[in-house]
Amino acid sequence: MLGRVVTAALMLMLAAAPALAAPKAKITLWHAMGGARYEAITQGIAKAFNEAYPDYEVEPLFTGSYAETLTKAIAAIRAGNPPDIVQVYEVGTQTMIDSGAIIPVTDLVPPGAIDFDDYIQPILRYYTVGGKLYSMPFNSSTAILYYNKDAFRKAGLDPERPPRTYAELEEMGRRIVASGAARAAITFGWPAWIFEQTFAYHNQLYADNDNGRAGRATRVLFDNEFGRMVASRWAQWAREGLLMYGGREYAPNRAFLSGEVAMLLQSTSQVSTIEQAASFEVGTAFLPRIEGQPEGKSVIGGASLWVINRRGRTQAERDAIVAFLRFLAEPEQTVQWHKDTGYFPATETAVRLLEQEGWFAQHPNYATAFRQIQMGPDTPATRGVLLGNFVQIRDIVDTAMERIFSGSLTPAQALAQAAQQANRVLEDYNRLYR
Repeated sequence: MLGRVVTAALMLMLAAAPALAAPKAKITLWHAMGGARYEAITQGIAKAFNEAYPDYEVEPLFTGSYAETLTKAIAAIRAGNPPDIVQVYEVGTQTMIDSGAIIPVTDLVPPGAIDFDDYIQPILRYYTVGGKLYSMPFNSSTAILYYNKDAFRKAGLDPERPPRTYAELEEMGRRIVASGAARAAITFGWPAWIFEQTFAYHNQLYADNDNGRAGRATRVLFDNEFGRMVASRWAQWAREGLLMYGGREYAPNRAFLSGEVAMLLQSTSQVSTIEQAASFEVGTAFLPRIEGQPEGKSVIGGASLWVINRRGRTQAERDAIVAFLRFLAEPEQTVQWHKDTGYFPATETAVRLLEQEGWFAQHPNYATAFRQIQMGPDTPATRGVLLGNFVQIRDIVDTAMERIFSGSLTPAQALAQAAQQANRVLEDYNRLYR
């Protein structure tokens, strides 16, 4: 009798207790966003998503630089323990497609769940190969000209009229150096990328088979007449003291922020960082054009998000990934990401929201790259280059640029050597996929 009473009491207690919550579907995101962008992705995007979707949880993990993140992702894929999503910079596009370990975004996201037609077309076109969108546009950028308005004033130049051509850059640069407003006129962030941008900006192919878009690229074209002309012009700037080599990637920012150089070619992703760190008034402008050359357009840089085809993934985890990608596409999230970082507002709707609130009018430096990417023709040369092992090839070109700037090799010698090395890389890579 007593046993039956105890059992009944336990049953009543269990019936009255709240049901145990189902475990959250957890997904991992490997990314390369350091500095202020680390906060934007962890305390901004990830935190907001986790609060909006209590059944899901995205765990962001900083995995080093772009190159380090790509290397770690490939190693994790081979080891069988990859993340769910990995951020990969644009030069990893061909490598990720060839890995066979990813799920194209348009294969994962149900039709109509994300309005991809709302995305800025140059961004969408970069990551679309063979009519299929392979990765999710995320932190897209391009190169722009940053300039020190105070140095321009000191040199007697109009601070509201930056150089629009190479000839104007040279003329203004000489006045800046002669006046003592800065030690040098210009420096380049990501020199090899600026070289790539220069090809696209003047509608020149960087590799065969339409930059790898019509078929797998088998050789680079940057050691042609156009490439030698550009490199020779830069070499002359270096000899004349107009160009100061400041290192790779974001290292040249230091020379600009210290006032040693008056102008900087760098990614638009640095707008927030540079404006906050500068002790002078910063202006931004389109990339200068080379006189007498065809008109192209600047090309997409930055990175996108790739979904790894991980074994053992549950349907709830798959749903969590789709929900996260949809969350990123929401105009409010796209707007905030742009404001926090300077990366493009990736959709037309986000752009309209920013315009309606007067954001671009109040922050004109954020509008420069967006306006620039909209101008110019859509051609194979302006859609971006697809190369096997592009990471190594860009490193080869960076080394060539250093030899050109230092004068240790002539532009023709450096580019010929770099092209020979790059073509060997392509040959070795392509042999794996015949």
